[in-house]
Amino acid sequence: MSEKLSTRDVELRLGQIKLLSLDVDGVMTDGGLYYTDDGTQFRKFNVKDGLGIKRAIKSGVAMCIISASKATSTIKRAEHLGIQHVRIGAEDKLTHLREIAAQVGADLHEVAHIGDDLTDVPLMEAIGLPLTVADAVPEAIHAARYVTSKAGGKGAVREICDLIVKARSS
Repeated sequence: MSEKLSTRDVELRLGQIKLLSLDVDGVMTDGGLYYTDDGTQFRKFNVKDGLGIKRAIKSGVAMCIISASKATSTIKRAEHLGIQHVRIGAEDKLTHLREIAAQVGADLHEVAHIGDDLTDVPLMEAIGLPLTVADAVPEAIHAARYVTSKAGGKGAVREICDLIVKARSS
């Protein structure tokens, strides 16, 4: 099990990162998938997380989304938030993260990622600051250095973004 950081320690570490990577389903959403009668799938994103993301970007941290899902709604959400680096259908998330980190000039030890499921664990084990949400699978909790008090889609991303903004304004 990774040694967990206190809120203050994670805030200090977040102040030093160059890139925050986000998973979507179970992190930016509650993990539920909604279907209309005609089979159209959609997700519910948290507006408070969105404002937190915008504030974190404004504070100077680069942001990316890496999702195994192929849902194009993720691209639209990223556009609304000003997130320039988005990868959907990413089966090997670490390869995509390496590419994005190189584009923004960040080493992997300068990267934080919020993940919640098995597909995030290899990436979480390779970076400087692995983070997860309160309702993550045990393997993601084990790999994380910090677990948010809030669940995915319920303000967990905002919790991390607020710590970034606080650290960068101190």
